[in-house]
Amino acid sequence: MSMFERSSVAVATRSWRGMFLIMFFAALLLKVVIAATLSPFGDEAFYWQESLSPAWGYSDLPPLTAWLIGLSEGMFGHGRFAMRLPFLLIGAVLPWQVGALAQRLSGEAVRWRAATFALLLPLVGSMGVLALPDVPLTFAIVLATHGLVAALEANRLRDWSLLGAGLAIAWMTHYRAAMPMLAGLLFLLATPRGRMQWRRPGLWLAMALASLGLLPLVIYNVAARGAGLAFQLVERNPWRFHADALVQPLEQAAACTPLAWIVLMWALWQAWRRRGEAPFDVIAALAGSFIVLYFVLGLFADDVRFRAHWPLPGFVLLCAVLPTLLAPAGRTWRRFAMAAFVLAGCGLLAGLGYLGLAASPNGARVLAGVKAFPSNFTGWRESSDAVRGLQAREPSSLIVADNFMLAAELRFALGGAGVIYSLDSPLNTKHGRAAQLAEWGSNEAGLARLAGRRLLLVVDETSLRERERRDWLVSICSRVDIVEPVLRLDLFDGRRRFSVYDATARAVPGPLHSPDDCVVWRDAYRASILPVRSSSGQGDTGVAQ
Repeated sequence: MSMFERSSVAVATRSWRGMFLIMFFAALLLKVVIAATLSPFGDEAFYWQESLSPAWGYSDLPPLTAWLIGLSEGMFGHGRFAMRLPFLLIGAVLPWQVGALAQRLSGEAVRWRAATFALLLPLVGSMGVLALPDVPLTFAIVLATHGLVAALEANRLRDWSLLGAGLAIAWMTHYRAAMPMLAGLLFLLATPRGRMQWRRPGLWLAMALASLGLLPLVIYNVAARGAGLAFQLVERNPWRFHADALVQPLEQAAACTPLAWIVLMWALWQAWRRRGEAPFDVIAALAGSFIVLYFVLGLFADDVRFRAHWPLPGFVLLCAVLPTLLAPAGRTWRRFAMAAFVLAGCGLLAGLGYLGLAASPNGARVLAGVKAFPSNFTGWRESSDAVRGLQAREPSSLIVADNFMLAAELRFALGGAGVIYSLDSPLNTKHGRAAQLAEWGSNEAGLARLAGRRLLLVVDETSLRERERRDWLVSICSRVDIVEPVLRLDLFDGRRRFSVYDATARAVPGPLHSPDDCVVWRDAYRASILPVRSSSGQGDTGVAQ
């Protein structure tokens, strides 16, 4: 390379580095503001509740997410930002990880381009705003990949140890750690370089370290009679073909933004074509496994939950080799790729803007008329404030929510001092939380031991789909003895509705009421068909007569 060429590369590298740093800090600032103000996502609130009861595992997840939340709140106190701080930090590290991996694969010249591509993907650039297990899981997978790439080059025990540590962290974060294990196995079986590793002691050291991450899973599932495995492998999956899952590529394209998805799928194809070369054999095997195998799995597995984030680690790894693959491509294609990631950056800004609007009542009011209304982030402040005021008047009353998510949100807002019970809603089973509530004794069985106690029953009338709503609301009247309605909240043009009742706990469920005889259903139905009296978005708050 001539001096002129070296100078041009250095200038380009500095330009990409400057661009990355500007975008990185701008996105981080936006994420910090949103994380400090956005109400907890329903799952976040439950992970926080799990952090109050440290354990080797929980019915929905391994322990690391709850442990991170508990550690942060133990250091910085209770609050939205403290809950999310570890995830903000881990999410901020991810683009730097991709840059470091690209540097190892192809040199310094591509480092900042790869980091920028990763940062501009909406699911990566926004990562850490919410305290969710995908943040440490993605971090762990990229860490393990970095260790594997380094170990293949130098066969050093420290690199094999890095691989093992990444896999151990993944196992402690989510059951989906099975996918990087499977992807790695395919690499070891299907590629010439992979087959050479079986005789290296470092590989077995890595597997030994990875197995340490399995210990919490084993300990929990033995004690809980396989509750975690039952939910992840059986209860949440139909294990039969469902044609609606054929839209998964469209879901992934929407998550990445369509043009960036096309570019990344092109990168996967190019890496596969060059799979006989290092490092493309590693990336083709690992990224291809995440994208292809999750597509196949999705045809038979969970068909009711958001799944576009499942193959995200594959797209993240492709960002590490994308600059190298683009270098010999034609100018037109390179320009297309640049434009695609500019649009991806616009998608990132739109996503952060959406969360920013959801973080304030005024912003949520703006979103009230859109199909993608952020119901999982709204209504919790208002319902918690109402319950706090009522509890101040009747401090001896128990608080009971009609589902696990509302119970966790109320407990988060009230500071976690006392137990908030949850009725046995279908949501509890659907999201794998029923077994955990039973273990804590905060379900209906635990409430039955307090038969006759006065309670405040809080009902989220919009938590279930319309076809499930009536049966559930009618059943509430047989689960507790309703004394009288106390208060209702109709928020954001009726998109979120809550009601509060004076009630008493029952020892056993009573006979099922007819819809006309159940005040919970009658009030909810009346509210759903009458115009919302307040158009301010704050809703109606009133004491029932």
